[in-house]
Amino acid sequence: MSQTISTTKTALLARGNNDSASNKEKQPLPKSQLSQQYGGHHAGGWVDLFPTSWLSRLSPPTAFFMVFAPHLFGAIHAAATHHLPLSSVARVGSYLLSGSFFFSNAAHAWNDLVDAPIDAQIARTKTRPIPRGAISPKAAFLFTCVQAACAAVFLLPLPWDATLAAVATIVGTTYYPFAKRHTHFAQFVLGLCLKWGVMVGSAGMGVPAPWRDPSTATLVAASVVWMVIFDTIYADQDLADDLRVGVKSTAVLFGSWARPILFGLYLTMSALLVASGYWGGICWTWFSRGFWPTGAAIAAGLLVEYGWQQMVGLA
Repeated sequence: MSQTISTTKTALLARGNNDSASNKEKQPLPKSQLSQQYGGHHAGGWVDLFPTSWLSRLSPPTAFFMVFAPHLFGAIHAAATHHLPLSSVARVGSYLLSGSFFFSNAAHAWNDLVDAPIDAQIARTKTRPIPRGAISPKAAFLFTCVQAACAAVFLLPLPWDATLAAVATIVGTTYYPFAKRHTHFAQFVLGLCLKWGVMVGSAGMGVPAPWRDPSTATLVAASVVWMVIFDTIYADQDLADDLRVGVKSTAVLFGSWARPILFGLYLTMSALLVASGYWGGICWTWFSRGFWPTGAAIAAGLLVEYGWQQMVGLA
């Protein structure tokens, strides 16, 4: 594997040196300050009004949903396995939604603050707010602390076990920006940071020590594997720069073996999801009965679409 990394690094560095001048000429200038948040690839005018919100990755809100979704999964999983009322899901879900919003803000601001020296050396990230000087490190740190404090408030109405689970998330999130300097398995650290929210959501529904439940644990494991798959693909766009700067990631580690390894991880994730459903005694109703009306509706829709295309083609 080390030989693969070395070979990949040499090839990509050579390609980067040959194409750097032409890439600079071809790269369009960002159309707004917000677009610079993602290296010129995203924009949304309303966020321009709140400069510190650039640290939160709110436009588009993908980053927020990465944080909130696992918490919601945990709450729904607990409700399904323990037959809890919908009103409890709605109540706890509202706390998780609000807390996830502020926690996402804090986590991404902290990541950008710690990563600023590295981001300044990466083509895609060098125009983020801190590296380009739009927001000072002091202001970013203050923003992080305020958002973290707001997130903590929404743990107060939840059971104590939810707070215990959240502590693990906080510790992991604090360490994650440094993981990219220490290990190629930073994506696994990120996965645990984000997907441990399943435990927070489950504990929030009143399930005691959900980390002892095999169904919940395998759901977390499956979610972590999904995060590794996702972020490995995401990190591939910075592979040449990461190799040059020395940033570690699974994208760097896997090298030319990325596709078969990711396919293996996909199979692992699927097996973990099956295990979670089996141990939780859930989902069989869906596969045995609920599957049919949904499958029939999809098939009918495709058939109508195909028939319409044939009619238009004949006309």
